[in-house]
Amino acid sequence: MTLATSRPLSEPVSVVLVHGAFVDASGWRKVYDTLSEEGFEVLVVQNSAVGFHQDVARTKSVIAQAKHPVVLVGHSYGGAVITEAGSEENILSLVYLAAFVPDVGESVFDLASQEVPGAEKAPLLAPKDGFIKIDPQKFAAAFSADINPAEAQFMAAAQRPWGVEALQGKITSAAWKAKPSFYLLATEDRMIPVQAQTAMAARAGAAVVEVSSSHAVMLAHPDEVAALIRTAAEPYQRN
Repeated sequence: MTLATSRPLSEPVSVVLVHGAFVDASGWRKVYDTLSEEGFEVLVVQNSAVGFHQDVARTKSVIAQAKHPVVLVGHSYGGAVITEAGSEENILSLVYLAAFVPDVGESVFDLASQEVPGAEKAPLLAPKDGFIKIDPQKFAAAFSADINPAEAQFMAAAQRPWGVEALQGKITSAAWKAKPSFYLLATEDRMIPVQAQTAMAARAGAAVVEVSSSHAVMLAHPDEVAALIRTAAEPYQRN
């Protein structure tokens, strides 16, 4: 698959960015800056990661603010959110970044619980008070092994707990069944095994691009992320 390079838009396009669990929307900064400079309207969702349907509602409210047709982008748990929220009429396409891609009736918990032969389990601590976290001592190796070590250490210390309710939220409508989908597969991911990413992308019929990246792909490889988003918007670009 050929990724689109930067070029003028023949029609304006909005991009809505949806982050995943354990982090917040600030991780999109590099991608936001790149796409904004290229003329995209870029909107960023700040998920609660407390309740799945709450995060879907937040995402839909941001989608409704977009001035143009939307490329909807989700990282990790954000993939489940965009799967549910992405059926809105103004959605042009879906972009999944090292993300969960559930089908109707599935939750992230269902997908994450599936056994993947030979793959290590994500180093999650036992739930406490309805939330889960990544073992801080193993966070960098599992989530962000290829970014600045000091930044990875801070991410481990500042991680946002993930609500069990959000993890268990079931999909009622799978947008990828009707919308063009793209998947950036992170081959060095230690949170979602590459085999699981490959299977989910194939089931969704997504166009796949591989990148040698940790789970924190928008931080480690923002240029590749921006390129895939451009490709998803390409039908609206000049030939």
